[in-house]
This record gives sequence, C-alpha cells and structure tokens, in this order.
Amino acid sequence: MEFYGTSGKSNNLIKSYLQDRYQRVLVELDSKKYYSKWESVTGGVPQGSLLGPLLFLLYIKDIPNVISDISSPVLYADDTSFIITNSDSQMSEKDINTTILQLNSWFKSNLLLLNLEKTYFLQFLTKNTNATDLHISYKNRQISSTHSTKFLGLVIDNNLSWHCHIDRMIPKLNKASYIIGSLKPLLSFESLKMVYFSTFISYGIIFWGISTHSKIIFKIQKRIIRIITNSGNKDSCGGLFKKLHILPL
Repeated sequence: MEFYGTSGKSNNLIKSYLQDRYQRVLVELDSKKYYSKWESVTGGVPQGSLLGPLLFLLYIKDIPNVISDISSPVLYADDTSFIITNSDSQMSEKDINTTILQLNSWFKSNLLLLNLEKTYFLQFLTKNTNATDLHISYKNRQISSTHSTKFLGLVIDNNLSWHCHIDRMIPKLNKASYIIGSLKPLLSFESLKMVYFSTFISYGIIFWGISTHSKIIFKIQKRIIRIITNSGNKDSCGGLFKKLHILPL
C-alpha cells in the first residue's frame, strides 16, 4: 500500500483491518466436529470481504514488471495468462520455460505458490499447421498441454473455431427451450419474453457468433421464438423476431 502511495491514516486504517485476525480448521467426521487451534493469520485477506478483490489486485499488480519482454501478460481479476509468440518451436519452448521461472520467482517473493496442477499451455494453430511437441516443465514436473481453456466465461480452443464453446452452450440452451415450453401455459406473452432474455445466452457473441458452428444455436433460438409465439415448426421466423423485438443470432 505504501509503494502505491497510500500512507498516514489511510494506510493505518487498512493495516488495522488486516491485523490481529485468527483462523482455525474445522473437520467433520461421523457427525462429529473437530477443531484445530486458533492461529494468527500472517498473510492474505479475509475471504468474502468487500476489500478483498481490491487488495488482491493491488497485490498482483506488479507481475508484468517482473516478466521479460518475451511474453505479454494478460491479467483480469484472478485470471492470469501469458501470451508468447515465436515462429521457432525451440525458442517458443525456451521462452515458455523462462516465463514460468520468472513467474515462480515472483510467487516465492510474495509468499505464494504456483499450482502446477492448474497451470497448462495452449498452442494456437492455423488450419494448415500441426501442433509442436513442446516439453514444458518446472522442477522435473511436466506442465500439460490443453486443446481448449475457459477464459473470462468463453471456452477458447487452439484454432479459435469456437466449437468447444458452442458445444457447451447447446445443453444449456436446450434446457432453456424446455423451460420456456413448460412455462408457456402459465405465463403471459411479456413474461415469456422476460424468461427468454434471462435464459438465452448471448454473452461473447461478437466472438463465437461468426463461427459456422453457431448455426446450431440459431436453430435453438428459432425453436424458442416459435414456442413463445405459438407458431408451427415450419413457420418463417423473420416476422416473429420483429414482433418480439428480438435480434436473430
């Protein structure tokens, strides 16, 4: 806090908020509860507190400063990624391992641990290139590769086809279709529209909406629109979208 310019009474207020806190562990076994001794909390912030997210962001704010120019850090809340670009596979492997060493050094300096089981790398590929066999490890522990990863609510695959993200959406939207169909006899026209807006997922559509695979989502959307308007399976949806003031996918 002092490093970022907070001093005097303001800093003392934060310090008093974090000091003299204690915690213990509760284990429940066979309907019996067992408690550990109370121990002083020497690091971290109270979970679930309003100040927790702000203090966490201040705590990790200097990560980009300790990482060399070979990688570009992307920090959003507690989701941290590093983008490394290199046309040479051997140099890519070296750059990734160097970044992990630098990152782990920062973790140690800040009383944190790098969880290698939750650390993995994703190779972005074009349609005409194959994945390179990269060996990424730290302290003789292999860091596994993945074909897709969830980032800020979007599932990103290694060729940015958005198939994985759309495939995860399909069951949720089919469920939304079933819910609206079940509620139709019970709710008014306007109420059904409200249910539609609360269940039909359009988050991140500017990315995955351009995928040819998104046609499946459009079919589900048209099915829901027909349910709301009590239309037949073969009725055109063009006028129905206008009637509901809903944008087609």
